[in-house]
Amino acid sequence: MKMRIVVALLAACVVVQAPAVRGAATQTSSAGIAGSWQGTLATGAVNLRLAFKVSQAPDGALTATLDSLDQGVTGMPAEVSLAGNVVRFALKSAGISFEGRLSTDGSRIEGTFTQGGGSFPLVLTRGEAAVPKRPQEARDVTTPPPYLEEQVRYQNRAGGITFAGTLTLPRSAVRSPAVILISGSGPEDRDETVFGHKPFLVLADHLTRNGIAVLRVDDRGVGGSSGTTDTATSDDFAGDVLAGIAYLKGRREIDTAHIGLIGHSEGGLIAPIVATRSKDVAFIVMLAGPGLPGEQILYLQAAAVNRANGATDAQVAANQRLQERIFAIMKTEKDLAAADAKFAALRDEFVAAAPAAQKPAIAAQLNAQFKSVSTPWFRYFLTYDPRPALSKLTCPVLALIGERDLQVPYAENLPAIEAALKAGGNRDVTAIHLPQLNHLFQTATTGSPNEYAQIEETMAPVALKTVSDWIAKRIR
Repeated sequence: MKMRIVVALLAACVVVQAPAVRGAATQTSSAGIAGSWQGTLATGAVNLRLAFKVSQAPDGALTATLDSLDQGVTGMPAEVSLAGNVVRFALKSAGISFEGRLSTDGSRIEGTFTQGGGSFPLVLTRGEAAVPKRPQEARDVTTPPPYLEEQVRYQNRAGGITFAGTLTLPRSAVRSPAVILISGSGPEDRDETVFGHKPFLVLADHLTRNGIAVLRVDDRGVGGSSGTTDTATSDDFAGDVLAGIAYLKGRREIDTAHIGLIGHSEGGLIAPIVATRSKDVAFIVMLAGPGLPGEQILYLQAAAVNRANGATDAQVAANQRLQERIFAIMKTEKDLAAADAKFAALRDEFVAAAPAAQKPAIAAQLNAQFKSVSTPWFRYFLTYDPRPALSKLTCPVLALIGERDLQVPYAENLPAIEAALKAGGNRDVTAIHLPQLNHLFQTATTGSPNEYAQIEETMAPVALKTVSDWIAKRIR
């Protein structure tokens, strides 16, 4: 459950890909900006490290690319120009622009970054951005891992999707228990790459070293997988996981009596849905999975993240009132055109009450918010209550949430998960909150998404060991 489901007045900047463009250099010291520039964009919700790379052709024309380092997005072509000491970058199709002034010594560009109606100060300095350390993800290419690693493909025939992924298998003479990793919200690759981390790579490596086969796949429309998530919901993604179970059942190396699911965030919501439809699910691990309806999760999440980023109680309350009005429209208006009309009226109301100088930015920001919630996925998540599915589970369930998780707060969600499971008669329920860990199960100071990219740890050893030890006891 990533930042895309936060509806907050403090909007997160999301950098997206743009088509190739070429900018013409001006006649004023264009060579003065050739090279690499880097800076950190503080959006309120997250901090993102950005890097611009500017090249000059023999004819004097400038080209540039933008990397969003913490999002793992690189090489986005951008227009660039220099007039006097004013530098401009633009990625028009993504709604991104930056305008700043080059310092006299040519070492800094101070200006403003704009996207989606939000404007943020940004200072760029010369030099390559430091590559963040990810010690858990480092692999010695000269020493192969003590397990087999295979690139696989299989189909969800009902959904018309072909999936590409990686299957890691213990080197064993007997059949191995297996798990399928289910990612959080938003299109994710097989490693669940987020903010420069690859948590599923680390988790798969740990589990396979401990005798458990792991299947991890690119989501619909990502990497080697076909399809798109544009019209898909969590219910559709459950069908994708069922296809993964069918694939594992056809592998001679797999102990088909011990196939489990590990879902992170929204994946922890999807896993119980799958288990209600398949008798082949032997156990479930919910990593920061929700125990409350989506609407409640969104209120808790926005309040926690905004407070961590300095919002006052009055601002948090005002933001929730806005959320309530947006969600009311989504719940009552099934017709998208009618919903759009009500969103427009709500936008105009807020813009009319804003200071004149802020009206354009607020209008653009609200338009972006409305667009983000006007999707089948969001409508499904908003109204989905995970507790009925949880109450139907008879297989063993481990629910883990970090003490400093601001996106799925443990104090409200763990008791709800445990109560729903036990109400249905499940006798093997383990619900644990892990001290100091955030939504990604990193050891964190505050739990704010601002910290995700800055923390070197990808997944805390205590979380990895808790999962593998619990599974080991269920497969003996």
